[in-house]
Amino acid sequence: MRLRDIAHARTGDKGDTSNISVIAYRARDWPLIERTMTAERVARHFGIERADAVSRYALPQLHALNFVLRGFLTGGVTRSLAIDAHGKCLGATLLDIEMEAGGESLPRP
Repeated sequence: MRLRDIAHARTGDKGDTSNISVIAYRARDWPLIERTMTAERVARHFGIERADAVSRYALPQLHALNFVLRGFLTGGVTRSLAIDAHGKCLGATLLDIEMEAGGESLPRP
């Protein structure tokens, strides 16, 4: 099961910083998302080596996590030569993460 099966993303960017929120579709999926979607996992997913470049903020009343990726947009959307290097693309990419529990892939809902 991929993260996109149980959550959606909202994104934004400002300068060289991207902001990605992951919001559970159903309250029952929130504990899995909160437990498995760490700042370290997001950093690994995007190939970020600096430990301080990704911050995670939990919003349990909204069943959401907000990730802030600093210094990730290669100078900002308007300065980058990368195609679609801003938040919307990053949110879609993050939703491709394979969700696992105890080292095993979870079945699709």
